[in-house]
Amino acid sequence: MRVTPLKPLGATVDGVTVDELPRRRVRELQCLLAEHGVLVMRGQHVDDEAFTRFLRSFGDLVFTKGETPVDGHPDLNLVTNVGRTTPPRSSFHVDTSYVRKPPAYTALRAVEVPERGGRTLFSNQYRAHDTLSDELWRDLVGRCIEHVVTGVELDAGDERSARHPVFRDHPITGRTSLYLTTPDRCASVSGLGERQARAVIHYLFEHSTRPDNVLAHKWAPGDVVMWDNRCVMHRADHSGVVGRRTMHRGMVAEAALPRGQ
Repeated sequence: MRVTPLKPLGATVDGVTVDELPRRRVRELQCLLAEHGVLVMRGQHVDDEAFTRFLRSFGDLVFTKGETPVDGHPDLNLVTNVGRTTPPRSSFHVDTSYVRKPPAYTALRAVEVPERGGRTLFSNQYRAHDTLSDELWRDLVGRCIEHVVTGVELDAGDERSARHPVFRDHPITGRTSLYLTTPDRCASVSGLGERQARAVIHYLFEHSTRPDNVLAHKWAPGDVVMWDNRCVMHRADHSGVVGRRTMHRGMVAEAALPRGQ
């Protein structure tokens, strides 16, 4: 396995086949995900069966209610611009953060790559934390953000909101990340009034997603990209897309620590 770091986050990984993996290789990839945030695996011309086996190597799969499943693969989510008259909308976010235990990992498999555009953007939330001013950092220590659901229909009794620490220590690296999601899904900040909370959330979001803190992944046929939701936000860039863009997405529940960690 050969790992090539990217900037300001992420790494390309060669020598991995997207399919069921031995536990030793899963542990290696978990540690790489925790360190780099995003792993890009090129040339993975695999089907949904192999993609699902790969994801299950990391743990139980999670599906967000209200999303569109892949035909014949109910654990996978269809992400596509096909059949749409207007481009999809996307803002930087963390997947399903409105539950107490959000998914640890998300992965996308490129099914159809557009002729132009359609990149996926990732923010380095370790670096976002590390570059906060000392004054703001001290004010936010110990505070939580209430994450709420938007845009999907849920059943009665389903989780709709959860409080998460603004600063989250990664269980593998021990590094601290700035943990938030798109501002529309950040309802409040503990200990702050509504107006101050909105200002703080807006500042943290802009701080996290400034251009020098973002990796823009240009998709190629056969790409599989996996990321760690505990230290990364992401969004799809739907501006200027020419051609069909179809991805199959899978998410993995919070996983046990690799042995030896």
